Amino acid sequence: MTGARALLIASTLALAGCSLAPKTVLPAPPVPQSWPVGDAYLLQSEAALPILSYKSVFTDPRLQALTEQALSGNRDLRTAYANVAAARAQVRVTRSGQFPEIGVTAGAGYSDGGGNGAGNGGGNSGGSGDFSLRGGVTAFELDLFGRLANATEADRNRALATEAASRTVRLALIAGLAEAWAAYGADRDLLKIAEDTAANARESVRLTQARLDGGVAPRTDLRQAEQILATAEDSIAQQRTALAQDENLIRLLVGGDVDRALLPASLTEVTPSVVALPAGVSSEILLRRPDVIEAEYDLRAANADIGVARARLFPSISLTGLLGFASNALSSLFDSGSFSWSAGGDATATIFDAGGRRAGVAVSEAQRDATLAGYEGAIQTAFREVADALAVQGTISERVRAAAANSEAAADTATLTDARYKGGVDSFLASLDAQRSLYTARRSEIATQLLLVQTRIALFRALGGDSSAGSQPAP
Repeated sequence: MTGARALLIASTLALAGCSLAPKTVLPAPPVPQSWPVGDAYLLQSEAALPILSYKSVFTDPRLQALTEQALSGNRDLRTAYANVAAARAQVRVTRSGQFPEIGVTAGAGYSDGGGNGAGNGGGNSGGSGDFSLRGGVTAFELDLFGRLANATEADRNRALATEAASRTVRLALIAGLAEAWAAYGADRDLLKIAEDTAANARESVRLTQARLDGGVAPRTDLRQAEQILATAEDSIAQQRTALAQDENLIRLLVGGDVDRALLPASLTEVTPSVVALPAGVSSEILLRRPDVIEAEYDLRAANADIGVARARLFPSISLTGLLGFASNALSSLFDSGSFSWSAGGDATATIFDAGGRRAGVAVSEAQRDATLAGYEGAIQTAFREVADALAVQGTISERVRAAAANSEAAADTATLTDARYKGGVDSFLASLDAQRSLYTARRSEIATQLLLVQTRIALFRALGGDSSAGSQPAP
């Protein structure tokens, strides 16, 4: 009996390690091994991308201070971290099913025979008491086919996917705050341009009114000058609204009040403080993007779900065992004669379910295939986002140079045209057109400079390069 029992135990332990889940094999990344090259792309060496912190990319201490405030106060990030904590707790809940559940019960009772025993010479019948204390395994399922183990593995991978999702939220918060900070600086510059244009328009209205009063200029010149002034004043109002909205966005991202001393005075303060990232790296760097990591853990969880569904095709075996003491007197509850024990087991198997369990396996496999496609799609989307950012980064310096040259030429043209108008060589309409061209050129230059900054931020976000994004420990 001893040998047979040992063999039974060894067989049970061997089967307990069985898993019916398919092995997760990650497909090769469905993107080229290197970034596209050509006129629109930077051609650099295939050096390994350094592990970056946002502090090495956004070097301005004011932006860093706002970022630290946002990482502790942003409500979306708090929600993401709370979801991570819940997912980790769910892993412990599911894992507890792999272990025996041990319970203890205690009972006491007393019964009185009743009556005064008049027919028995006045004797009294005595009462009796019952006491018991039992403990043991109340429920334990032998995980012969890995159903519980695979369920735990599935929840664990979902918890890791949730943690990666929180890193995506964190990365998006850092990049979004940097974009809002840069937009504030650009809107400050645009407000300055509108104010300068309005000041020049007021002077032009004053001079044209004097020329009209002197009979030198027609009334149409005055009305055209007034149009330029009205347009500039409208731009001032729009830019003041934009600045207020920029502050509101920064306040929302930070999760509290913002010290205005931490905001940039112009875009020229922003551009040098946003460092350009190296671009010539293998496309496999995308595999450490938080959203790609999330998709990978979802794929692993889907494979574990297949193991759970397959295990349901086999019988379920549960064991119970109790040991304890029972006595009719509390003082003798723990005497050797009061000890008792019992053990038992149950096996359940479904004979006919109209194919429901096999259909459950098919559902899990189809969901795995969909998750696999989602994983590959996440990599392809990440590749496209980085390639788009590199395409802009490869040509943006030329655009910035051209915009600056255009503004310089427009400013010189406006000065010369105004002098020719005052000298009676050119018409007032030519002077107005030169002023409009200068206004448009200066705004276009600011927009191009802002695009330069936004491209650097977009590349930081697309590569998923914040080394501290994984600050939450993995479950």
